[in-house]
Amino acid sequence: MADQVTGKKTALRLDPTDTSSTLADLLDMYLKRCDVDSLLAEGRITESYAHSLQDLQDLVYVSANDGQLHGMFNGIAFRQGDSAIELDAIPSPTPALVGDTEVSLIDIDIDRTNVGYDRNWVGFHKRRWDHKDERFSGFIWETLTAQYPKDAASEILRLQTSESKLKLLKALAERIWRSDFENYSRFIGDKLQYKTGDETLTNIMNGGGGICSEKIQALKFMTDHLGIESQYVLAGADASEEVPEEKLREMLATFDFRFARRYMRYWQHVALLYIIEGQEVLVDVTNGNIPFLFLTGDDVKRVLDEEEQSPVSVKMSIIEEDFYYHRVAQDIPENLYFAMEGWIEDVDLVQVFDNELGLYISSDFFVTAIVYRSPAAFERLKGQYIQACEKAAVECEVNSDWSMDTPAGLEFQSRWPAAAKKILDAEEHLLKRYEECHGAGHKAGLILMKLES
Repeated sequence: MADQVTGKKTALRLDPTDTSSTLADLLDMYLKRCDVDSLLAEGRITESYAHSLQDLQDLVYVSANDGQLHGMFNGIAFRQGDSAIELDAIPSPTPALVGDTEVSLIDIDIDRTNVGYDRNWVGFHKRRWDHKDERFSGFIWETLTAQYPKDAASEILRLQTSESKLKLLKALAERIWRSDFENYSRFIGDKLQYKTGDETLTNIMNGGGGICSEKIQALKFMTDHLGIESQYVLAGADASEEVPEEKLREMLATFDFRFARRYMRYWQHVALLYIIEGQEVLVDVTNGNIPFLFLTGDDVKRVLDEEEQSPVSVKMSIIEEDFYYHRVAQDIPENLYFAMEGWIEDVDLVQVFDNELGLYISSDFFVTAIVYRSPAAFERLKGQYIQACEKAAVECEVNSDWSMDTPAGLEFQSRWPAAAKKILDAEEHLLKRYEECHGAGHKAGLILMKLES
């Protein structure tokens, strides 16, 4: 079974007596009500496919606040081969080889083309937390005990006072902020084009990170579980006027982003606004080259509410910009992040190239890919990068091959060895994804810019 939107898929061995069941019955038995632990114990599913099966549950079924699955999303459909298949139909098995063994395969695709923005985020986060409760709770405990003695950490986790909530929030926010600002993980490991909050948190625990919206989702995922109230805040470069909410909703309904850059700048960036015992706290955990923000009191009003708002100055690579933060109706960011999980086409490449976030940003380096078809095309692109960097007085190295055996590359590997290895590992899948989008015959190299700390 595979989801046509995200590409996530799972496979398991059916009980032979169930192969004559209708599609509705198969989905009920093996997707909605299945016992994943039993399937694993019986050797009927692999560990990786078990995780994918749980992901597919959340894409097919709406969850209640307690995490229980209810009915299917409105508009969902299923396909077998090139044809639609109704729920009351019996799927036809086809012969296939698993190694040298011939088996009967029932291959079903999930078609979510006509599904709307009906996700219940409370139930979705509850289910995702329950899948890895011990590991996620361990991350929170390790984060706290890295700053506080165990007795103090235990007291903070009771969340009995506003002070304890602030201490926990700041500790978690700083931990997320310290993780890599990166896109390299889209092209290694599970190769997720856009990560949910729990997937980003897992990636951070494994030594990776994410971009601004993914990191914010990871922080909100934890604090939602802890019962700390929050809402998304949108931001963008020079976006100082009122948020054009209806225009943003229109784009999320049509996915027509042509001629819309003046509106899209309002959701270039995201932060979280927490409400703790009536006190507002504005938190930005992006990193890259964006400062850690943990604002309270008048500082929140200055950035969010004053008629003449104070922007935050950021410099993601070589251009310094003023980012303005705005309160916004929550359906807009929620639906945007749901859409980026698969409905916005080629979102992995968009983040790297169109949004110019590259593969990795730290306080001292910006690393990105340069993709080209011919030596002449490479030289033209190289010249554009060199010219822009010289204008900004930034040292820039443009390599025609995907290696770091160069002065800037060796310095980067010495400074950030783990990130360097992951970037080098990302070449094959990034080039594959680029050619799926833009055609075959491309080569890829690396660009390293040395930034001012």
